[in-house]
This record gives sequence, C-alpha cells and structure tokens, in this order.
Amino acid sequence: HLVWNMVHPGRFATWALKQLKSDRSKTWTPALNVYVKVFTNSPFLVCMDLALSQERIIDPNYLWIGPDGRDLRGQEHVTLTETGKLMVMGFRVSMSGAYLCTLSHKIIETSTQEETEMVEAYKFMVYVNPFGPGWEEVCHRIPYDCEDVTNRRVRQAAERIGKFFHQLRHVLKNDFHAAPTIQYVENSFSMTPIDSCRPGFGKNHHTHQNCASCCVVCGPGTYSPNNEVTCRTCTSPAARIYGAKSCY
Repeated sequence: HLVWNMVHPGRFATWALKQLKSDRSKTWTPALNVYVKVFTNSPFLVCMDLALSQERIIDPNYLWIGPDGRDLRGQEHVTLTETGKLMVMGFRVSMSGAYLCTLSHKIIETSTQEETEMVEAYKFMVYVNPFGPGWEEVCHRIPYDCEDVTNRRVRQAAERIGKFFHQLRHVLKNDFHAAPTIQYVENSFSMTPIDSCRPGFGKNHHTHQNCASCCVVCGPGTYSPNNEVTCRTCTSPAARIYGAKSCY
C-alpha cells in the first residue's frame, strides 16, 4: 500500500481538531497532492505516516472527512478499511478537494506505564487528471485507463502512417518501376503534441510540481472556459467549485 504524509495548515486542521479534547497531544505531518484519472478509483489513502506504520498502534480510531465536510463512513462512492485506508471510487470532478483524516490512538510511557492519547491529522488534496479532449464518449465505454488507451491509439496511428509511406515507396519502385510521386525522407515523419486542456482544467507547475504537465481540475476561485492550459483567476463573483468553466 501507499503511505503518504500530509500537511494541515490553517482552517482545515483547526476545524478537525477543535472537536477533540484539549489535553490530547497533536502531531502534524507534511503535505502531498494526489492525482486521480477521471472515472478510475483513487489509490488507497493511508491515515498514517511511515514511521507510525512501523509501530504497534493501541486502540486506533480513524475519522475521514470529505471535501464537503461530511463523515465519509457509509457513503457509496468510497471504500474504507478497518485499518484506516480510504479509496474513492469512480472519481469525478465534483469529488476533488481536501480529504482529511484524524487518527487517535494511545501510547504507554515506558517508565510510568501511563497512557497518553495522541491525535495525528492527515490532509490529502485530491485532484482529477483527465484524459485527452474529444475522447469523452469513447472513455465511458472503456473499463480501464482511458488516457493510456488514447496515447496508445495515437502511437499506433503514427506507426501505421510511417509504414504506409515505406510500403508505397517499395511498391512503386519494385513492382511498377516508377518514380514515386510522393518522396518520403527518412525520419521526416514526426508527431507534435498539442498542449491543451479541456474546459475546467489547466496546468500549474507551481501548485502541482509533482504533475507539472498534467491537466488538473481548476480549484475554487479559478476557471477555464476553453482548451487553454491555464486556469484563470476569478475577480467577482468567484467560482466556489472545482472544475469551473466560468465564474458564475
């Protein structure tokens, strides 16, 4: 499984922990963004850091809160395990946002044998990373990774076009003994990627350093109305949802 450390700045951490007893020891961990392809399941998000996973946990209790501020227990679009792992299934744009988990557990002091209750908090920022534009209808019918299917089909098309020109030259020269009207120069055929994102998505190498080339869903307060690669900032009124195509 994957174990990720997450950060909890500002109001998210305060909101989650102010419900807990004030005499508990609280621990914070660093952050990491998570990118999920649309229509697929997220990787398991683990409510525990690597160091803690190697220790014996006494009386652990896990609480997962979704982007809408609600407890995720019992919701149909998630899988929760007894060990605190979360998987979001069939990921959609509307599921993007902060997934916050608090882990409360006990530790026993070696010298005094006294129990102390500890609270660890983990925040996962989960974003959609979609497939290429124009493949929405096809992707709905594909039960696996749509982006990989799209890229593979493009590579296959390029290989077939190159093979066609090679065969054409051979046939005209050897079978018809005629100079081909189309002259193919070796290594002259290439593919140029078009840098674009579908509406509601954009690229940001500052915010998403681990996925700088990814088209990631625009966050609240930003929007993208077309196939440009930048999420624009709203002036007023501001969009309050992920994947906004306008500020209204």
